[in-house]
Amino acid sequence: MKIDSIKNGIVIDHITAGKAMQLYHMLELERLECRVAILQNVPSRKMGKKDIIKIDSDISINTDMIGFVSPNATINVIRSDSIVEKKQVELPRRLVNIIRCKNPRCITTTEQEIDHIFELCDGGRYRCFYCETRAN
Repeated sequence: MKIDSIKNGIVIDHITAGKAMQLYHMLELERLECRVAILQNVPSRKMGKKDIIKIDSDISINTDMIGFVSPNATINVIRSDSIVEKKQVELPRRLVNIIRCKNPRCITTTEQEIDHIFELCDGGRYRCFYCETRAN
């Protein structure tokens, strides 16, 4: 299988195997006009298997969303065929408008303009900022 290299863009590497499509939809990459390559179950010495997303455009990307879906991912920014920046992603302390509270009594259910805010608590779980309902 041959996937062309990209001259300017972003490579999201070390995505947990099976999570690339979830990230693709959450980041709304289907709306982009550029080429996007998704590689799934790529052999990895470090992880066994991993997924990779290549975006052939230098766009801004929500690192919190990536960290929520795959906390060990790396983001490589590529310009002129070279990696100019490498970012290690981790679980974000706070999520804003990434997940929604499932509690029907939470204020976010009745008030349309309120941001859905979750904060990281013990065990890598998130809790609603307003009603303290656990998200996962």
